[in-house]
Amino acid sequence: MKRVTINKNDAGQRLDKFLFKFFASIPASMVYKGIRKKRIKVNGKKSEIGYMLCEGDVLELYINDEFFESPKGDEAFKTLVPKLSVVYEDDNILLADKASGISVHDDETEKVNTLINHIKAYLFQKGEYNPDEENSFAPALCNRIDRNTSGIVIAAKNAVALRIMNEKIKNREIEKFYLCLVQGRLKDKEKTLKSYMVKNEAQNRVYVHDSPIDGGKTAITRYRVLAEGELTSLLEVELMTGRTHQIRAHLASIGHPLAGDGKYGTNEFNKKIGMKHQALYSYKLKFKFSDENELSYLNGKSFEVKEVPFASHIK
Repeated sequence: MKRVTINKNDAGQRLDKFLFKFFASIPASMVYKGIRKKRIKVNGKKSEIGYMLCEGDVLELYINDEFFESPKGDEAFKTLVPKLSVVYEDDNILLADKASGISVHDDETEKVNTLINHIKAYLFQKGEYNPDEENSFAPALCNRIDRNTSGIVIAAKNAVALRIMNEKIKNREIEKFYLCLVQGRLKDKEKTLKSYMVKNEAQNRVYVHDSPIDGGKTAITRYRVLAEGELTSLLEVELMTGRTHQIRAHLASIGHPLAGDGKYGTNEFNKKIGMKHQALYSYKLKFKFSDENELSYLNGKSFEVKEVPFASHIK
């Protein structure tokens, strides 16, 4: 039998959800049977699957030892030298300026040099995160951007911040603004685009349609022109929806692909202006919360990256 005391980061989640995180590998049937047969107790008593854990609760787990001997998680961050550009940080969240070329999470091509690992390493070395003191929580990203897109990514330092940020992003109470350099000069200097996008998984490409189509998802993109050259224009873009490749595909569909974008633009133009990487930067966030919560001190605040490399390279 093993006793586990619920800490602040464990609290506020269902009993079964916590157990699936606590045990690296355990059959769902064993968890539910354990709760049903009183092999998993809360404060010495039988509990329900949906019981919401509170700080200080004590779990008694009468589970086979083999499930406690879970394989070690990826702790590469413990020896990683953190490379991190911090836009803003407090006790609850961190806003990181992700560089182009780095993935936010590990994937088939990279397991160590990821944004989340650099954030964990940074917090670990500051003494703000120790996985050995946590039952189920690790610092987590609240939003993500593509490997080849630069800009602000929100990280939550604790479970309360993660829950609130996820809710606010879902309810569109965090406004996200991008800077991008596009091909040509736009006729409309400010406009809201509405289309229907279908993703081709095999091609990892999005196709844009003016009218509703089976499998199509509504995409709304608002832009305004900030500056113009002979060959390119600098835009500020606000995402009203969050579709895959939305900005890239939407602007390309009206004849103004991103500079440096080989998928939706043309290599000929990119070579002409000397752009090897897509000119897209998630440069600003605005917090507009509709209620009082533990992060209300952020309400009304705006954070931005002041120096975006391609912003001064208008051709």
